[in-house]
Amino acid sequence: MTAMATPKVFVVMGVSGSGKSTVAAALAERLGCDLAEGDHLHPVENVAKMAAGQPLTDDDRWPWLATVADWIDARTAVGGVVSCSALKRAYRDRLRGDHVTFVFLRGDRAAIAARLAARRDHFMPAALLDSQFAALEPPAADEQFIDVDIATLVTTDEQVDAVIAAASM
Repeated sequence: MTAMATPKVFVVMGVSGSGKSTVAAALAERLGCDLAEGDHLHPVENVAKMAAGQPLTDDDRWPWLATVADWIDARTAVGGVVSCSALKRAYRDRLRGDHVTFVFLRGDRAAIAARLAARRDHFMPAALLDSQFAALEPPAADEQFIDVDIATLVTTDEQVDAVIAAASM
């Protein structure tokens, strides 16, 4: 990775529609490191459930989180970027490590709902946004995370710049 002295794995997190995939891809490109799209790591049963408008349960998420954690663990020495909703602290605890920094893409429900309404060709319907916000436990002060307010930092470049600046401190 070009910008970090020690390899880090960034977990770009937030509710559906917050920009995880876009920011994760741009961050990985900027840092020259591996990227994993968390949506592609879901078991097919999870994708089918969400596509049918059913929110995932904790039991649905644990196998997926194990796959994400394995991807993170495999990049301890080299770093990387993965998109993963990581909505609850317990989920982040499963992914956490000294080399892991969460990037919380924070936005209000109305703005994210508008993004979801404009999104095409994604299995996650906008109708599940309320369940995402209901499950969301924003990172606490004792967690290693970078807060990115997507209302203030509007462009992907601004968001990635903020992540790199905060991670370099």
